[in-house]
Amino acid sequence: MIQKKIAHNPLGAHVAVVGATGAVGREMLHCLEALKFPVREIDLLASKRSAGRVVDTPWGRKTIQTAQEFDFCGVDIALFSAGKDVSLELASRVVDAGALMIDNTSAFRRDSRWPLIVPEVNGHLIELKSGIIANPNCSTIQMVLALKALDDAVGIDDVRVVTYQSCSGAGQKGIDALLDETRMALEGKRSATSKVHARGIAFDVVPQIGALLDNGNTEEEEKMMFETRKILQREDLRVCATCVRVPVVRSHSEVVSLVTRKALSIEEAQAILDDMPGLRVTDIRQPGAYPTATQAENLFETLVGRVRRDPVDPNGLIFWIVSDNLLKGAALNAVQIACAAWNQE
Repeated sequence: MIQKKIAHNPLGAHVAVVGATGAVGREMLHCLEALKFPVREIDLLASKRSAGRVVDTPWGRKTIQTAQEFDFCGVDIALFSAGKDVSLELASRVVDAGALMIDNTSAFRRDSRWPLIVPEVNGHLIELKSGIIANPNCSTIQMVLALKALDDAVGIDDVRVVTYQSCSGAGQKGIDALLDETRMALEGKRSATSKVHARGIAFDVVPQIGALLDNGNTEEEEKMMFETRKILQREDLRVCATCVRVPVVRSHSEVVSLVTRKALSIEEAQAILDDMPGLRVTDIRQPGAYPTATQAENLFETLVGRVRRDPVDPNGLIFWIVSDNLLKGAALNAVQIACAAWNQE
C-alpha cells in the first residue's frame, strides 16, 4: 500500500462515506456538518441495493453510488461503516488512491501497521498520510476516555467492566430486530431466538455479543480487552470485560470498576473525570443525577455518574458511564479523527 501526504485544497476535502445509508453512516453526515468539517465534495456509497437512491444532505441532493464500483482517486478522506468484509475488500483500492481510510469496523484494529484512535486519548498518533486509521469498538471508546484521565492522574492497574449495550450496536438491523421482537412479544408470540442478536432480546438481557470463543469470552469482550491496552499503550494493564446486550434502542451503559495506584477521594476522582475532554460528570453538583441511556441519546459528550469508592479495596473506584454508541462510539469519533488529520500541520 502506498502512503503519501494529503494534498490540502483550500476549498476543503473530498469525502466519501461508505455505508452512508446505515445507522452510523447517517450519523457521519450529521457529524461532518455539526463539526463544520470542510467538505468540498462528498460521495455517498452503499450496496447495490441502495444505489440510485437520491438523498438530501447539507451539501445538496446526492445519489447513492455502489461502493464496489466507485473510483476513489481524488478522495481525501473515506469514512467506512459498511461492515468488515467491505472494508477488507476495498482497503487497498482506497489507500492506493492516496486517501485516508477511517474504518469503523473491526477489520484493522489488531493490525500493527495502523493506529487505533480516540482523539482525546491518543490523537498524537494521527499522521497526515494516506493509509488506515481504525475506529475502536463503541464500548471501548467511552471507557478509555475515563481510563486515560485517571491513568494520567494517578495510574491504574486493574480494570473490570460490565457493559449494557443497546441494540443499535448491531446496526439498523439490530434496532429493527428489537422493535419487531418486542411487537411480537406484546402479541404473545415471544421467541427465544433472534435473527440478529444471540438470543431473543425483547424484555430480556443477553450476556453474549459476538461469537462465544473457546476460552469462554465473547468476541466483543476480547475486543474491549485488546483495544483498551492498545489505545492506552498499556500492555501490562489487567482488563476484564463482560458484555451484555440489553433491550435499549440507543446508547451503551457500563459499570467500570478499577484500582488506582494512589487512593482518591470521590471529589478528586469526579474532578479528574469532569476535566477530561469529552466527559461530563452529571452528579457533581446534584447528587443522584446519574445519567441514563436515553439521556445520552444524541449527545456528543460521554456522561459519568455514581462515582464511588470500592468498599473492599482502599484504592478501588466504581463508576457508571453512558454514551451514544452511534455518535462517540462510532460516527463522531470517526469524524473527530478526520478533523484532526485534516487540520494537522
